[in-house]
Amino acid sequence: MFHQEYSLNNVAFKNTLPPKRDEDYEVKIYKAPDVFKRTLSPNTTTTSVLGLKFNGGVAIAADVGGYYGKLARFKGLERLYKVNDSTVMTTSGDFADFQHIRDTVEQRIISEKILEDGFSLKPFCLYTWLTRLMYSRRSQFDPLWNSVVVGGFDEGKAFLGVVNMIGLAYEDSCVATGLGSYIALPALRNAASNRMLDKEGAHQTLIKCMELLYYRDTCSLPKFQIATLTEKGVEISPVIEVTGNWEIASFVKGFE
Repeated sequence: MFHQEYSLNNVAFKNTLPPKRDEDYEVKIYKAPDVFKRTLSPNTTTTSVLGLKFNGGVAIAADVGGYYGKLARFKGLERLYKVNDSTVMTTSGDFADFQHIRDTVEQRIISEKILEDGFSLKPFCLYTWLTRLMYSRRSQFDPLWNSVVVGGFDEGKAFLGVVNMIGLAYEDSCVATGLGSYIALPALRNAASNRMLDKEGAHQTLIKCMELLYYRDTCSLPKFQIATLTEKGVEISPVIEVTGNWEIASFVKGFE
């Protein structure tokens, strides 16, 4: 034991203290066995994202549904994330992983602002960085179960790209994830082939494609948002709702 003596008015006090060890200053976190788990099957998922370039910008559409399997559990998950005045990011797939990616990007933006060098994250820079993030997690056998769509408008040029859960990436004039890549992509390609396509035409195409997904995709809500990126900046619309036309349903027979 370690002894200390104090003197006050010729009165001796004796205090006995245990010796301090280095490990006493360490924070100890005790974890249960097998506490680390990998994402085997996402719980809350989101569906297709559609993107389309037009003359002078980019438009991206995503619905606001969150699903437990086929159950529309959440009907107000807004996932069009404004990164800065020139970039928008959204995902389809696991919503929890989307929140993680969003938080990681936000931390990246804070780190850039701390430098105070006037640099802001450009669309292509974010797109390239996300390929490294997704591939890194895939290489650790702990992938982020998302397909990330990045859209932007910088230096007079529109940008639109996709990064999937294993880091595979591509750029195009129109993109779609999830079931939309099978159902809506042909209509998007047809619209993208029109070199005179303007903002209103792009919005009408996306609305028609989202309505088509509402008909054909069981995990698609009739409520969605559209983000528009032009030289004026980023504009995210309020929630848009399509009613659909079910008159032909009475002619569908044989599936009772």
